[in-house]
Amino acid sequence: MGEVNWAERAVPQALKLFPYLPGKPIETLLAEKGLKEAVKLASNENPYGPSPMAIRAIKKAAGQVHRYPDGDCGELKAALAAKHGKITENILLGNGSNEVLELLIRTFAGPGDEVIFSQRGFIVYALAAQAAGATGIPVPEGDGLSHDLNAMADAVSERTRVVCIANPNNPTGSLHGMTAIQTFLDRLPRGVVVIMDEAYFEFVTDELGDTVNGLSHPGLVISRTFSKAYGLAGCRIGYAISDAEIVSLVNRFREPFNVNLIAQKAALAALDDIDWMMARVADCKQERDRLELTFDGWGVLGGRSFGNFVLLRHDKATQILQMLEDQGIIPRPLGPYGMPDYLRISVGSEQENERLLKALESIFSSFQE
Repeated sequence: MGEVNWAERAVPQALKLFPYLPGKPIETLLAEKGLKEAVKLASNENPYGPSPMAIRAIKKAAGQVHRYPDGDCGELKAALAAKHGKITENILLGNGSNEVLELLIRTFAGPGDEVIFSQRGFIVYALAAQAAGATGIPVPEGDGLSHDLNAMADAVSERTRVVCIANPNNPTGSLHGMTAIQTFLDRLPRGVVVIMDEAYFEFVTDELGDTVNGLSHPGLVISRTFSKAYGLAGCRIGYAISDAEIVSLVNRFREPFNVNLIAQKAALAALDDIDWMMARVADCKQERDRLELTFDGWGVLGGRSFGNFVLLRHDKATQILQMLEDQGIIPRPLGPYGMPDYLRISVGSEQENERLLKALESIFSSFQE
């Protein structure tokens, strides 16, 4: 008997899919370069770690991991509903906001349907649409960095089921204000699901205000995460706020116990320590401004960022990437987004950023020799 050709047995979209590539792990770089230590500035993580209250909750929960978690995340849903002035039926929990995004697209889009997103928006939108068998419609940015909201609205057709907006956007860091977003929402059909991905919302609360209660559209879904400002990336927990019927439909696709016990308890504790989180956000924004000011002075600033990362633009970006890695610093190349001359660099601690700046100063000096 011959060998089985498994590619012929997979669903058609599987052959065109490629896996999401996260930032290079520190362990991988250490092995590649023979280094003893390194700084990862590739995945927009919180360099300060989670709240001390969250750490205590994690330690306490560790002794209970032989039990399944609350599959409905009831206590956390109640806390999030209270925080946003909603009811628990409006809250959807996921294994990171990635799962929330994928579940939403899988629920509402399939073969023959379209999912619209910005060409340089979060790459998971395209991957999730393709995995669902839907057609992704990437819309170019007018300025190369910001969602072209008018063009995205123009791209909506009878086949459109989902529209994805990242605000602030990853990887470009751009931001649209509430007025611009609401004007965009007003142009969309009422039956379209609109995912407003606000993974970096805590960094722009002053600029945006209360988007959950300030924006209006029947299909609006606001997605957020505990991975960035809350420092719980390793726990994998995110959530969305939407119409109760939308949430109910998505829950039919959700895996049982998709949010683990430790993540639930850590998130609950983190919500009780908002002052600590916002103080760390302030620290991050101060360091982000310092990096952007320096990059601007060097003529390599790729654009203003409203997230916890900065953009470096240089025609030798690939070479700079390698030289930084040689010195134990891991940035994120943006070639997969069609931005080969850009590096996205997470804002680290003051010490990590100082190390980055010294390394870059040395690199740029070597280019002039």
